[in-house]
Amino acid sequence: MSQTNDTKTHDTTRRDFLKTGSAAGLSLAGGLSLARSAHAQGSDELTFVLIGCGGRGTGAAVNNLSSCKGTKLIAVADAFEDRAKGSLGQIKRRHEDQVDVPDDRVFSGFDAYKKAIACDPDIVMLATPPGFRPIHYKAAIEAGKHVFMEKPCCVDAPGFRTLMEANKKADDSGRKVVVGLQRRHQQGYIDNVKRIQDGAIGDFVFSRVFWNSGGVWTRERQPDQTEMEYQMRNWYYFNWLCGDHICEQHVHNIDVSNWVKDAHPVEANGMGGRQVRTGNEHGQIYDHHFIEFTYPDGTKMYSQCRHIRNCWNQVSETIVGTEGQMGPGGGGPNPYNQEHIDLIAAIRQDEARNEGWYGATSSFTAVLGRMATYSGKVIKWDEAVEKGPDIMPEQFAFDATPPVVPDEDGNYPVAMPGMYDPFKASF
Repeated sequence: MSQTNDTKTHDTTRRDFLKTGSAAGLSLAGGLSLARSAHAQGSDELTFVLIGCGGRGTGAAVNNLSSCKGTKLIAVADAFEDRAKGSLGQIKRRHEDQVDVPDDRVFSGFDAYKKAIACDPDIVMLATPPGFRPIHYKAAIEAGKHVFMEKPCCVDAPGFRTLMEANKKADDSGRKVVVGLQRRHQQGYIDNVKRIQDGAIGDFVFSRVFWNSGGVWTRERQPDQTEMEYQMRNWYYFNWLCGDHICEQHVHNIDVSNWVKDAHPVEANGMGGRQVRTGNEHGQIYDHHFIEFTYPDGTKMYSQCRHIRNCWNQVSETIVGTEGQMGPGGGGPNPYNQEHIDLIAAIRQDEARNEGWYGATSSFTAVLGRMATYSGKVIKWDEAVEKGPDIMPEQFAFDATPPVVPDEDGNYPVAMPGMYDPFKASF
C-alpha cells in the first residue's frame, strides 16, 4: 500500500475496513469448501498471500516456504509500495520456485489487503502493524480463508471484540488459525508447560515474566511525509498502530503465564513511565511498565518490560509453585518454522486449530496492563472489554489526520498517571 497522487484510491473509513473486505464477496455460507481450500486448483498445493511486508512479514513468508512442502506465495500487499516490492524481492531470492507474484499482484494502499484476499488464496498471512490485525483478520475469515497472523492481535477493546467475533466464525466454518506466539509451538515450552500443569512444582503461586531490553529502531521523519505516513513508517511508537511495547513484545511472556494458568487475568494494577526515551522520535509510548495481574483464583502474574539501554536485560518467564519453580523455556525445532508446519498440517488433515482465542486474550491482557500503567488505576477485565475506547483513526488515508498529532514543538501527547482516563481515547 503506497502513497500516490490519487489519494481517493487509498481513502477509506474504519467502517469500510470492518466490512467483509474481500472484493470476491465470499461469505461464510457461500465461501470456499474445506476441500477446495485445502487442495488449491485440485492439487495438494496450498497458496497464500502476505499482507504486511516488513521484516516479520518477510520472515514469516520465508519460514513457511522453507519448512512446508507444496506451498506457494501468490500476492503481496503493504501500505507502502516500496515495502511490498522489497519484501517480494527478498522472498524470491530464497524461494523463487515457490513464488508466483506478477506485477499486478503486488498491491499497495490502505485497501491492498482486500485486493490480496480477492486473489483467492487458501491462506492469508497477516503481519502489518498490529492495529490493523482485527480488521484484516475479520476480512480473511469472512472470505473463508485460513489465517496465520502475527502477534499481538489487537491494541484496543473494540479490536479485541472484533477478534472474538471472528474467532467464532472461524470455528463455525472450520477455518484453521495460527498466531505468531511461537513459544506455543516450541517443544521445550510445550513439554515444560505440561509438566507444570501436571503438578511438577506443586500448585501455581505466581509467575514472573520479563521483556527488558534496550529497545528497537526509530525512523526519521522525511521532508515530504504527511503526518499519517510518518506515523505509519514509525509505527512502533504510536498506540493506535503498536499498542506500546508491552503489547508488541511483552505479549510473548504474558502469553506463557496465561498458557500455564489456562486463564486470563481479571484485573491489572501497575505503574510505568517515560523516563529515558523522551524524544519526539519515540512518539507517545512508555519506556517501562510494571504490572501486577490477578487471575480469577487470586494468584498473580508479575510483569515487567523495559526499553532502556545499559540496564539489566532479561526476556524470560518463571513459574513459582508451592514445591519449587520452573522456567518453561526450552529447545526443540525452530518454532518460527514449526508454527507454519502446524498450520499446514491442520489444513491438510482437517484438524481443529484456532489459536485466535488465546491470541486475542493474551493480546488484550497486554492492553489491560497498558491501561493500568497509563492511568495508575486498578483496571478490571470486564469493564475494559466493555468500555475500553476505540483508538483507531476514523479515516484511513495518507492525507487524513491520525488519532494523535504533535504540538508546535513536535511533542506527542503522553499519558500521565493520575490524569489519564483509560476509558477515553483522548489524552
